[in-house]
Amino acid sequence: MHGLDLRALEIFRAVAVEGSVSKAAIKLNRVQSNISTRIKQLEQRLQKTLFLRQNRGLTLTPDGRLLLSYAERLLQLSMEASEALNNAKPSGVFRIGTMESTAAARLPEILSRYHKLYPDVQIELETDTAGGLTTRLLNYDVEIAFIAEPLSFERIETRPVFEERLILVAPKSFPPLTHIDEISGKSVVAFETGCAYRRYLEDWLLEMGIVPGAIMAVGSYIAILACVSAGTGYAVVPQSILDIIATKGQFHCYPLPKKQSQIKTLLAWRSNYSSVKLDALRELLPA
Repeated sequence: MHGLDLRALEIFRAVAVEGSVSKAAIKLNRVQSNISTRIKQLEQRLQKTLFLRQNRGLTLTPDGRLLLSYAERLLQLSMEASEALNNAKPSGVFRIGTMESTAAARLPEILSRYHKLYPDVQIELETDTAGGLTTRLLNYDVEIAFIAEPLSFERIETRPVFEERLILVAPKSFPPLTHIDEISGKSVVAFETGCAYRRYLEDWLLEMGIVPGAIMAVGSYIAILACVSAGTGYAVVPQSILDIIATKGQFHCYPLPKKQSQIKTLLAWRSNYSSVKLDALRELLPA
């Protein structure tokens, strides 16, 4: 790998992860021609074909997959070395993935304190479903992520930091429920597939023998609650979201069983990742 530079490896990794030059160019804020040229130069330097060009994008060759494994390790080591030489003071970009509910209800105060203590750290907060966050973490798109349990991957370490309680909310226009199975046949408003809380909702419905009339996929809790308020149907949301949004008197609220009311949010990071930025954040999170 004589003559390779870290910037070339960063571009290569972006193309490998995104699966196309155009998406990598957007992610790196570069023009497509520059990305294409750097990949071509890298292949010429190594005398290897790194990508197979297909109609739907690019896929890695065996040589490309081998290089990607080294690129991820080298880029990680470069970041760690930079931090170590900076007197172990947190600095640089810190990419954090999180579920929307955690970003809205749990992280603002913590990240505000973090920013005051470590102003040289540039936090980039990215929201996604639990499934999407796991993929981003494994693909090196984020350094850490806040993901609802369960989460079990050999390459990921976790630590519980928050506990959420799920609440069934119904429109005020609906009559109060006397038995939970009365929601059978009614529409349910939820996040898209991949959301951990939607998975808990579906498991609960199955366990109770409840068949929803339809499941409407919506992309934010504000939109979910707005749909419920308008009479679209029921939804399940974390109590922490209801606590920060002025919803008093707008909904009928019903606590879910214990199994759905004590869901831990995990701080997750790759097993090979270490950083003073992460160490500093751990100090601010609940034990």
